[in-house]
Amino acid sequence: MYRRVLCFTGLAVIAGLAIAFGYRPTSLAQPAGAPANGAAPKLPIKKVVLFSSGVGFFQREGEIDGDAKIDLTFPVTDINDLLKSLTLQDLGGGVIHAVNYDSHDPVERTLKSFAINLAGNPSQAQILDQARGEKVEVVYNSDKQKEATLTGSIVGIESHEQTVKDKAETVEFLNLFVTGEGMRSIKLADVVRIRFLNATLETELRRALETLALSHDTQKKAVTLQFTGNGKRSVRVSYVVENPIWKTSYRMVLDKDGKPFLQGWAVVENPTDDDWTNVRMALVSGRPISFLMDLYMPLYVPRPKVEPELFASLRPPSYEGAMDGRRFVAGLTPPAGATGFGGGGAAPGRAGGQPAARNGQDGLARRKAESEKERAENLSLGVIADQTAKMGEVDSSLVLNQGVASAAQAAKLGDYFQYTLEQPVSLPRQKSALLPIINQEVQGQRVSVYNLRVHTKFPLLGLRFKNTSDLNLMQGPVTIYDGPSYAGDARLPDLQPGEDRLVSYAIDLGTEVESQVKSPPTRLTAVKINKGILHSTNKLREERTYKAVNRSKADRTLLIEHPLRPEYKLASEAKPAERTRDVYRFEVKLPAGKSESLEVNEERDLTQTVALTNYDTQHIQILLQQPTVSDSVKNALRQAVALRDKWAATQRELAAVNNQLNQINADQDRMRKTIKELPPTAEAYKRLLTKFDAQETEIERLQARQKQLQESEAQNRAAYEEYVGKLTVE
Repeated sequence: MYRRVLCFTGLAVIAGLAIAFGYRPTSLAQPAGAPANGAAPKLPIKKVVLFSSGVGFFQREGEIDGDAKIDLTFPVTDINDLLKSLTLQDLGGGVIHAVNYDSHDPVERTLKSFAINLAGNPSQAQILDQARGEKVEVVYNSDKQKEATLTGSIVGIESHEQTVKDKAETVEFLNLFVTGEGMRSIKLADVVRIRFLNATLETELRRALETLALSHDTQKKAVTLQFTGNGKRSVRVSYVVENPIWKTSYRMVLDKDGKPFLQGWAVVENPTDDDWTNVRMALVSGRPISFLMDLYMPLYVPRPKVEPELFASLRPPSYEGAMDGRRFVAGLTPPAGATGFGGGGAAPGRAGGQPAARNGQDGLARRKAESEKERAENLSLGVIADQTAKMGEVDSSLVLNQGVASAAQAAKLGDYFQYTLEQPVSLPRQKSALLPIINQEVQGQRVSVYNLRVHTKFPLLGLRFKNTSDLNLMQGPVTIYDGPSYAGDARLPDLQPGEDRLVSYAIDLGTEVESQVKSPPTRLTAVKINKGILHSTNKLREERTYKAVNRSKADRTLLIEHPLRPEYKLASEAKPAERTRDVYRFEVKLPAGKSESLEVNEERDLTQTVALTNYDTQHIQILLQQPTVSDSVKNALRQAVALRDKWAATQRELAAVNNQLNQINADQDRMRKTIKELPPTAEAYKRLLTKFDAQETEIERLQARQKQLQESEAQNRAAYEEYVGKLTVE
């Protein structure tokens, strides 16, 4: 079959080469030494472990015989993860010889590395021109219209211009050197087939064709596993690659007493190109650190990637757990000996966390046997439950555990939690599936949750939910059913066994809350002096009143979420039932048709500092009148005021002396000008001289006093600053 070579030009030539050499692309190659038509060893996926961090562990298993080469294909995006995590096992004593994978270089560069370069869609003549000097066997149509065979070495390709029907055409000829005959020239148009007699060149051409065939899917890369050994034996190949996270979806049914029954489903996706047939599957909830490191492509300096901001529609609020160690708010803790709220218990689970289906039936029978008095005491608080009660007893319950049982065994796996599916899973490529993982009663209590930032007028109908199962619950949406009726959607966060959390699913239109705030004037609470710096502390107070009215016919347990601000401290008699990272939660019992008020007072200390030397006497006098200022601080301030007044008095007297000197100097300047204009014999001339002489005596006296006052002012200032600078008193 190797004689059917080089029949067409261009792409047809390459396709003809692929067919002539019997090339058939396959994901699993044959073992070394196996016959051409032998069955290739297969390594189907037999185990899948999906993580909630966006990766999946895949294990392939199969049987090989002797030396074997197995080809697998992977998306380009998975090659880095594959190089980082690939593990191989030969369970029969064999040896893993090598793992080869396609280069990241472009296919054109790879094709150029072969003896026959098929890059650039070469023509028949161009391919033959690359093989100059090689021996070939040529079958062509002779002049007698019969096929003839000629063996020789390729000299080259020659082109001639010929006129056919008055048109000039280029005709290509293959020049051969034939032993014993010399040079022969054959028109390429007459060539039927050509066969290379050099086995090495033929192998190079086959490899080039294989590379070209694999390049048709540019998103896939081939990985070749080579095993060396004797006889039949089992092998395993495992790796960790990127995979969609497995998700959870829950359904929760509330009976008339508010007891919840929880059903959980795992959403599993198979985005690979392999069918999962009877695979062993496990689902792991946890956050193992997983990252991508580029081991495959050349690395360049990365630039930051800026994502556009996305705006979502109204989202369900997510509630934080308590930070003070409390599991339930006051009044919601079940009585001693009870396993569930309202006296009901959670259905016990089987070993490994799988609940028995019959336990759900026992719980249903137990609820039906309750007395009417107990039903009245545990009356539902939801608006939808009120509507459902009016509908009568027809279709009054939705039993989720009828016909559905958990298909997973749950177990602790180090710091993670694993759901192992009991039955093998079959999931075709590019398909998804829902798998049940939990089906049992849990604990819960109806509440209404008010948060001013969520809704300014109405609280939300919610549930104080506790994970009484032995399972780690993954975050996911929860569809709430109140009896047989749809009540709303909620969002469940990640929950450890025994952890409780609030979930809300509807607006409580039967309850209205009004929030009012007022801020009284600030008041001084403390004054101290430290090394001349005066520290004054003022108390800021904020008073917020929540007034709630219950217009429904059922009692409410209202949880008011008040924002937690680290700089403020609670100063009211009302104490929170619990504290989260962001809010205080206050519990208010709200009877039907009644209203209640809750006052939450908060205080904050605001401290101001100022240098005492920059504080004027008027502000100090105001501090001296404050009853909150200690006597020691007042005495120190009085002493500082006295020193400040003494310094100020000296400054005032010095200013007066300076003013007098300025006035005399100005008057003498005037007299000097007048004396120059008067004759010495004038009477006014004599009076001015007498006055000028008297002023000189006064100037000498004032200058002496000025010097004394300047020295005194400097001493008083130094005494004040030294006293204030060392002053420390509380």
